[in-house]
Amino acid sequence: MRRATHGQTGKRAMTLEGNILTPEGWFKGELTFRQGRIAGISGTPVDPEDPVDPEDNDAPRIIPGFIDLHVHGGGGADLMEGGDALAVLARTHARFGTTSLLGTSMTASREALLQAFRDAGSVMATPPARAADILGIHLEGPFISPDMLGAQPPHARPGTLEAFDELDALAPIRVITMASEIEGHMALIEALAARGVRVQLGHTAATHDQCVEALHLGARGFTHLYNAMGGLHHRAPGVVGAALAHADYAELIGDLIHVEPGALLAARRAIPHLYVVTDATAAAGMPDGEYRLGEHRVFKHGDSVRLADGGLAGSALTMDVALRNLTGLGLTLAEASQRLSLWPARYLGLNDRGMLAPGCRADIVTLSSNLDVEQVWVAGCPVIE
Repeated sequence: MRRATHGQTGKRAMTLEGNILTPEGWFKGELTFRQGRIAGISGTPVDPEDPVDPEDNDAPRIIPGFIDLHVHGGGGADLMEGGDALAVLARTHARFGTTSLLGTSMTASREALLQAFRDAGSVMATPPARAADILGIHLEGPFISPDMLGAQPPHARPGTLEAFDELDALAPIRVITMASEIEGHMALIEALAARGVRVQLGHTAATHDQCVEALHLGARGFTHLYNAMGGLHHRAPGVVGAALAHADYAELIGDLIHVEPGALLAARRAIPHLYVVTDATAAAGMPDGEYRLGEHRVFKHGDSVRLADGGLAGSALTMDVALRNLTGLGLTLAEASQRLSLWPARYLGLNDRGMLAPGCRADIVTLSSNLDVEQVWVAGCPVIE
């Protein structure tokens, strides 16, 4: 339930009623926001583990908006198309509860990347309405291993600070995926980490020791854990072994297709701040059919997106489905919310979102007792009501 009110200053405020997830636990009561910020939360505590037996309490579940740090497309649009593709994908994912995101590029030629970044920068300069907040870009390639492309086009090449700066000047790069074993990349990882860029290891054939060295030099995470990287063997722990043994943060695609439940739960136990991404393509929010992913044609059929040869190529996942996937594996709604909101916010160093508390951005999702999205607010502005 929601209602509009007017405070003493005459500023319009909005109040939501239901089960509210706060840093202190669940409260059943009211959350008020005005001018894009949460003004107050009041109510009585409820069960901190699971507030809600739908048979006893069918009031809405009010949780922080989702933060997706790896999303290529949605609503039929792919970031690499340029134009208003970034706006389309930001509006599409907002309908499913994503309130902040990083548009994610594909490995491509220098010219194609420059055009995509130029157009992305234009969209960011005039943010679209009823859309997720665009935090910047996740540069997934081209500084990756040609032997671990996955669904990336064959334009992998060694990275340089000059190549990074050329793109970053057009649209801010907040996260970059790199293969640490490529000559010159250790020095580049150290330089980018010193700037505050979140360097992730991915699309890599690095050894365990090379990954550990990269972490010591400032790398912070791992890109779509388990996928497009050397797997775990007890005498060759590889990239996955390095992540499970040493990572504080790592992203994982939460569709239960890229990573089976048992492997997801193992990573959850090992990595304190494991968080979920969609790796969504243009097919997200769309019917079955053919779509674009960078230079590739990809095909959505049911819940998966694949290349013509059958290989996985991103996903059609939205964050609300990821939330239900996690709770279906036995995670509480509070923990699932952390892995879709709080941990990605903390990974980027964002202290004003990812949780519901006075002073935070009013990035809010209300869910039914069945965890279906009912309302979405981005900085206090309604996406769906």
